[in-house]
Amino acid sequence: MHRNQIGIDRRTAIAAALAATALPAKLFAQAGDWKPTKPIRLICGQAPGASTDATARAYSDFFAQKLGVTVTVENKPGGVGMVAGEAVARAPADGSTLLVSLQSVMAQAPALLKKPLIDVDKDLVPIAAIGVGPVVAVTHKDYPATTMQEIIALSKKKPVNVGNYAVGSGWQMMLNQLAKDTGAQLNVVNYKGTGAMLADLFAGHIDLGAGSLAGLAGGLQKGLVKPSLIAVGTRSSKLPGIPTWVDAGFRGPAYEDLAELNILMAPAGTPQNVIDTLARIVAVSITDSQRVKDVRATLGAEDTPLVGAELRQFIGRSWPTYRRLSREMGLSAE
Repeated sequence: MHRNQIGIDRRTAIAAALAATALPAKLFAQAGDWKPTKPIRLICGQAPGASTDATARAYSDFFAQKLGVTVTVENKPGGVGMVAGEAVARAPADGSTLLVSLQSVMAQAPALLKKPLIDVDKDLVPIAAIGVGPVVAVTHKDYPATTMQEIIALSKKKPVNVGNYAVGSGWQMMLNQLAKDTGAQLNVVNYKGTGAMLADLFAGHIDLGAGSLAGLAGGLQKGLVKPSLIAVGTRSSKLPGIPTWVDAGFRGPAYEDLAELNILMAPAGTPQNVIDTLARIVAVSITDSQRVKDVRATLGAEDTPLVGAELRQFIGRSWPTYRRLSREMGLSAE
């Protein structure tokens, strides 16, 4: 059975793993832990100011604290994440150069590019994934429907103008599947970024859109938009009563597998003790790092980081779904 990004049925197992790693600082070091001897570069696949950039900078501080070396962030956006991905994949596999990227970008590159600069599946190894909070579907305040069922019913009388923040986004694939499953008439307008889409949504130029809580906060507080559904992620304490796709009665890979997280990766061949040490640091960060906690609060992230087997299982479910749906829709970044 498919599940949401961090489903309730997964929380128990991950909580146990976290409890095992959430040790006092004096007990943090374990036999075989990695002790770096040179500075670490975090290569961020998104531009400064993005949520991924904020996450990378929060972890640069925490890694420096835990590992005792200088940790810097370098932004290398572009090329469907391949500019940053290649910089890391071609670097020495010693833990000194790491990638921080949206996991969907890494999933999508092989499907959206004819000749990706690297083979993401072979040239990089995942270490940990950190939630970015819920992606929320919202309608303009004057749109005469709020729930997804109401939106679908109204769309059959008059097409709904829907904003999509990026070609190849999980939201775009969900909309495509929704139209197939329900006969909803959705006029999808593609934007180059969330900001432009939200500006039109807040102004009422489009009826429906989706974005992170960080991006939507102002519009929600001012009453410019109404939350309809949590498109990615689990129910949020900040949006009581707002359902997920599954809660609303929609099941299947397009609704359940297209999760979004920030992922930490290293060059293939990186020693296992390096990966394990970094994974343990990420696991305790949500309780031990104030800066990480502040970023998560801004994003509304309430899930536990994925590491080890849980992370591999997540990638094994999510990435093939992204790629299959991208190819079925004929999406391309070129």
